[in-house]
This record gives sequence, C-alpha cells and structure tokens, in this order.
Amino acid sequence: MGRDTRTGTVLEQMVVPALKTGGYKFQSQVIIGKRPGGRQHKVDYVIEDSSGDSFLVSVKWQQTSGTAEQKVPFEAICLAEAILENPGKYAGAYIVLGGEGWTLRDYYTRNGLDRHLKHIDLVRIVTLERFVALANQRRL
Repeated sequence: MGRDTRTGTVLEQMVVPALKTGGYKFQSQVIIGKRPGGRQHKVDYVIEDSSGDSFLVSVKWQQTSGTAEQKVPFEAICLAEAILENPGKYAGAYIVLGGEGWTLRDYYTRNGLDRHLKHIDLVRIVTLERFVALANQRRL
C-alpha cells in the first residue's frame, strides 16, 4: 500500500495561504544539501521575508501515534546543521507539528529539546496553528 499523501495536501492548503497573506516568497520541496550521514535533505519550504531573510520549514504530520514523533529531534539536528553549513544563507528554521496524534507536542513546542541539542536555538518548533498565525501576522 502506498504512502497516504492527502495530509500533505491538507497542510499545503493551510500553510501556503498563510505565507501568501504574510507576503512571503517561498519555494516548496527544496533540496538544501545533505543530512548527517550523506542522504539528501529536502525541506517542505524555504521562505523569504520582506527583509530578504530566508528560513527553512519542515512540516511534520502525526494523525495517530507513530514514528513522526521520533523523527523530530533528528530533523532539528539536520536543520541546525544546514544553517551552520551555510553561514548567512538561512536566518533560522521551523519544524511545524500538525495533526492530533502527538504525545510529545507540548514537550517539543515548550523547548523540551533545549537541554539535549547544542544548536536547537537555530530551530523553532511550533504547532501548525502557531505557524499559520505567525505567517499571517508577518512574524516568522
């Protein structure tokens, strides 16, 4: 059975209008380099604000309990690494958590990884609702 891609469509229908309303330029499904270990690193969005700052955005959907939750710390590491490996290219990154299946949502969005990951300050973990609100308000 193939992967259910409908969640990606739902997320796009929520994220893209917020980025457009906020006046952001953006590209979707962008290869930004390699992950630690050498595999290709593709992010959901690279956005640019009105001042020219660029941000990486990775959206994670968790409808029911599962493995997406366990991938968040590694994604944070990969995003921080991309920022560090490209000085001046990216101002920061976002991991956006959508869906109702997260048991660690509060832990992640309330800075639970701060004491575990050295460069977590480069990556902001937010709920989908928070990201949409920030984008609408031009506050990313």
